[in-house]
Amino acid sequence: MEQTEAPEGQRERNPAPDAFQALLGNFVRVCVTHGFGSPCGEGVYGANFGVLAGPAMDGAERPDGVFILGPRHPVHLFDGRVIALIHCGDGRRYAVAAPRRNRYIVGQIRRALRFALDPEDYRIHCLYERSCGAVVFCRADGMLRFLLIKNRRSTCWGFPKGHVENYETAEQTARREVREETGLRIRLLPGFSCQSEYVISGVIEKSVTIFLAEAGDRRITVQEAEIEDYLWLDYHKAMRMLKFENDRNTLRRAYGFLRKGK
Repeated sequence: MEQTEAPEGQRERNPAPDAFQALLGNFVRVCVTHGFGSPCGEGVYGANFGVLAGPAMDGAERPDGVFILGPRHPVHLFDGRVIALIHCGDGRRYAVAAPRRNRYIVGQIRRALRFALDPEDYRIHCLYERSCGAVVFCRADGMLRFLLIKNRRSTCWGFPKGHVENYETAEQTARREVREETGLRIRLLPGFSCQSEYVISGVIEKSVTIFLAEAGDRRITVQEAEIEDYLWLDYHKAMRMLKFENDRNTLRRAYGFLRKGK
């Protein structure tokens, strides 16, 4: 389901310059200059690398080079989609391309390019984003209370969630994000998850997985750099606070799951 704004707010993680950003999501042809497995300093190329064939599309800044993810063997010419843009600290700019059906997220791209770039020395703007989080609830005086948070970059209330990092599973990401944003240690309930997909600004393709989790108490320690406010609400008040239908559907399913488990 496409939405013009992400339910968690469009978190601008390392945004690329506009002229360079015009490349993101476009299909390109790359002439490979350094094939997979060829010498690279003291090591070898862990990806094919080359330059755009022909001029860049209108309004787009031409990158200094293109890394190709997917093929694990040398190629000479590659047609694919620009899935990420890299802006290095020294001013170099690279594109990352992959076959149409391959979806790499930030952590995967950083690992794949370790052979050539220091992960701490560049910013990355990725076409595909994956986030995980949880509908967090607690029991107070025999009543269910649900936690809603407001991110500082969002005008809307929602659930704690964030980007998958490194080798995390979806469940590990959900636990970490809830802990970082609220200070809560949670227990994920087995048998429940909701997934939604939408597009941010007509370009970024985002997938969000939400679990159901119980908190032992309601003592919150917010991550002040990220979270503006929080509320513990009963089901009906929480439903009224949620703006996006995806979030309302998730809470509705979570509530029904809990009611059945009584």
